[in-house]
Amino acid sequence: MEQIELGNITITRVREYYGSVEMTPDTFFPEIPKELWADNAPLLTPHFLESGTNIVNSAIQTWLLRSEGRTILVDTGVGNHKERPYSPVWSHLETGFLANLARAGVQPEDVDIVVNTHLHIDHVGWNTYLDGRSWVPTFPNATYLIPKDDFDFWNPENGHKPLLGRGNQNVFEDSVAPVHQAGQTLLWAGTHQIDAGLRLDAAPGHTPGSSVLTLTSGPDRAVFVGDLLHNPMQILEPDANSCFCEDPSGARATRRRVLGWAADHNALVIPAHLGGHGAAEVVRDGNKFAIKGWSPFSPFTEQD
Repeated sequence: MEQIELGNITITRVREYYGSVEMTPDTFFPEIPKELWADNAPLLTPHFLESGTNIVNSAIQTWLLRSEGRTILVDTGVGNHKERPYSPVWSHLETGFLANLARAGVQPEDVDIVVNTHLHIDHVGWNTYLDGRSWVPTFPNATYLIPKDDFDFWNPENGHKPLLGRGNQNVFEDSVAPVHQAGQTLLWAGTHQIDAGLRLDAAPGHTPGSSVLTLTSGPDRAVFVGDLLHNPMQILEPDANSCFCEDPSGARATRRRVLGWAADHNALVIPAHLGGHGAAEVVRDGNKFAIKGWSPFSPFTEQD
């Protein structure tokens, strides 16, 4: 199953990549003790940790929403033909993402809204495609909803120096600036209501402009959390950041707040990069959280 319905909103999982990100758990999540990975191996293997290895598995996927007659994409992955000197795993890809989107019944011109939860390399790539020697918007009729704080932070004209100092080179220039120059962006701050069932809220920490998308339709709830968490271990250990968080203390506070809301409202937590079933329901477990159950999405069974 690659599609579910929550109230009046349909969610479809569109895959770009699944497999190794060529990082070990202690590199990707340096704040999680090594022994906890071994203790939780039955939960993690094979979908989140490669069987027989010590390498993290991850998914690059776009969440396709159909709501109030509009077609909405949540994050656009890595993209093809991108020059990524400090992220070779994402450099010059040739994936079938657009074909996968077509199999879900969507052509680029059908997309009404693109949500970039933040402006990291693996969330904005298909904002644009290479047309000859120029990067142009992939979705010509879409409004791209971009957090203003992230737009300002990653814009090289503003001279900010990210904490990480690596990995996001060229991304603004080839995947953000072209859609802004085309007049297709809406830069928002604080809160942005997309429609009656979908609301964007600032969720800073991972990046200054990181955001979450909350779905409320009838009795159903979900929250698309972007990179608030990359791995189920961050549900069990909510204070553990990935190595990519610009504001570690802010990321911890935001993760706890959003997971707490999800647990209290029986909301499906939908991160950007979970393999397996892609999403989970969570419950409080003392001052931490536990996984109540996985979503109905079919797990990925092979790597790309």
